Amino acid sequence: MVFGGSVASPAAVCRRPVGAVPIAAGTSTWRLGAGPCRVVDRGAGKRLVVLGPCGAQDAELHAFACGRLPEDIAWCRPGAYLVVEESADRIVLHTDPAAARPVYLTRHNGCWVWCTSARTLAGLAHAQVDVQRLACAVFLPSVPALAGQRTYFDGVSQLPSGSRIELLANCGHMRVTEVWRPDPEPGRVPHARLRAALRGSVRLRTGADPGLSCDLSGGLDSTSITAFAAAALPSTARLHTVTVHPEGDTSGADVTYARLAAHALGDRAVHHLLPLGPEHLPYSDITAVSATDEPAPSTLVRSRLDHQFRWMKGHLGTRTHLTGDGGDSVLFQPPIHLADLLRRGRWGRALGEAFGWARLRKEPVMPLLYDAVRVSAVTRDRALAALPRALGRRTPDHHGRVRWFCLLPTPDWAPPAARRLLGVAAEEAAAAPPRFAGLDASVRVLVDEIREVARTAVADRQLADVHRVDLHNPFLDPAVVDAVLRTPLDQRPRLHCYKPLLREAMVDLLPPEIAARTTKGSFDADHFAGVRANLPDLLRLADGWMAAYGLLDPAAFRRAIRRAGAGLPMPLAALEQALAAEAWLTAHDRAALPEWEIPAAAEGR
Repeated sequence: MVFGGSVASPAAVCRRPVGAVPIAAGTSTWRLGAGPCRVVDRGAGKRLVVLGPCGAQDAELHAFACGRLPEDIAWCRPGAYLVVEESADRIVLHTDPAAARPVYLTRHNGCWVWCTSARTLAGLAHAQVDVQRLACAVFLPSVPALAGQRTYFDGVSQLPSGSRIELLANCGHMRVTEVWRPDPEPGRVPHARLRAALRGSVRLRTGADPGLSCDLSGGLDSTSITAFAAAALPSTARLHTVTVHPEGDTSGADVTYARLAAHALGDRAVHHLLPLGPEHLPYSDITAVSATDEPAPSTLVRSRLDHQFRWMKGHLGTRTHLTGDGGDSVLFQPPIHLADLLRRGRWGRALGEAFGWARLRKEPVMPLLYDAVRVSAVTRDRALAALPRALGRRTPDHHGRVRWFCLLPTPDWAPPAARRLLGVAAEEAAAAPPRFAGLDASVRVLVDEIREVARTAVADRQLADVHRVDLHNPFLDPAVVDAVLRTPLDQRPRLHCYKPLLREAMVDLLPPEIAARTTKGSFDADHFAGVRANLPDLLRLADGWMAAYGLLDPAAFRRAIRRAGAGLPMPLAALEQALAAEAWLTAHDRAALPEWEIPAAAEGR
């Protein structure tokens, strides 16, 4: 499902993708594929358009259409949606604050053209891959701020999230007003807000498709989504839940907890166990991944994901599938929270949480506290300005792990050209106007993290689209994100506690054993086994597109792959990012960019 549109001066003719159709007569907004959309006529050639799942009732939309839209229009209701105001001489886009429904923009032949797919726009702009953006994703994925509004395609930019963007027909101006700011809201119960928002997001999906299915991995996040979905279904419907496991082994903790959750649901749900064979190991046939807007998070487990979607489609008839993805990011308390406590004078709480975190991680507490004191005096923009110097060090200093940005050691297969690109990106990010001035550091870190996770999750949805499965991640809905990020400092979870906000929100719906769970299944062993099983194919990727772009040294990269295949202890993060990027570049080269055409009605102009 792709939406887009354009605005232009009377003399200009705008194109649209081959196969795209207007969502309604007279509108400039078009769509590729099926997807929920609503149009409200405002009179005098003006329209209000809502694209994507949105919990607003038709009567509410008509009331909104009668005047100026409220600032919170893009996140005031459940769902992940885009709001568009159309008129003859301008388009106003209201982007959601979580980037769950990202919007992209380019300028072409006197037209502003926007679209919910960056790759589709790249077809119009004949855009090449943005190598600097690729370098940031591979070597510094923990610093989303480096990307700014860049996409993986030159000439295609992402519109700012949580903003009102006005595009004028003369194509000379774009007015951006940031309308969302997660200021704390005292006097409201945080876990009650989370419960209401998450329940509304799940109910919206079950109402649209009572035959949906849910991931059920046995963790807090997926079990919470499943519990809300089962409770929202009509009494005659049964929820299909799916738990994957290694073939011949159902003794793992995830399966055990999933069975507990399924038992608690009783006859409201049907629990399915889906075995995975050796052919579904990570890294298996990763270059067969479909072309997407950017490297999808699930690229390295592509074979497992394809198997699951095919099985659900064939055996369950799944059209809509819900997951708990995004819960870790939304409910995470970043360590820089300690610096916020110190900055606000909460010395006792900061000390207690530092000791709790140090015990949990089996680390000394004094370096942690010392680092928190230093970071409490540093702004995000100063931290960005210091990044180029930090990138010059082979092993960055991260003893306290409370820094603005946790820098991983630069791998020895990263050539100098890649490091220079990162330095340029850091300087550009430091020069950008500051955002959310005055907000706590932990909130600003979470905003960047959530937006990165939500935007990349769209690439996973594009992988599911190939199988005609509509994938949803309710934790990333803007209403849920807004509910969590507005929690005041003194009510935020303690650093060393595991998702207490969600446990409180779900206290009457989760089995006690799952509510008490503080761990997740580890897949490190599977990943090392996957490297070993696919070693010849992975070694061949060292001489691919990444090397051609100057982003890796092939000989050094092959040595790193062989070390991972031998099971030697090593960080896999940068290696996996590079392999996912190589698979994405291969898929992008293999699949032609979407073609655009002049609509028949405009050809005679």
